Amino acid sequence: MSTNGTGPDQLEADIERQREELAATIDQLHAKLDVKARVKDGVTTADGKPRPDLVAAAVAVVALTVGLLVWRRRH
Repeated sequence: MSTNGTGPDQLEADIERQREELAATIDQLHAKLDVKARVKDGVTTADGKPRPDLVAAAVAVVALTVGLLVWRRRH
C-alpha cells in the first residue's frame, strides 16, 4: 500500500513524534516570549521575594533623588 515501505503504524508513530516535538518547540517559544514571567524571574528570588540587591539599588536612587532635590532648594 505504501510506496516507501512505511506502514500505517509507522506513519502514526512518526506523526505522534512530530506532534510532541512541535509541542515542545511551541512551549520553548512561549517561554521566550513571555516577557512578564521573564522580568518577574529576574527581579525576584526563588521564593518570590524581591532581590535584595535591587531593593538596595532602588532605595539608593530614591535617597539620591531626595538629596538632590533638598540640596537644590537650599541653593
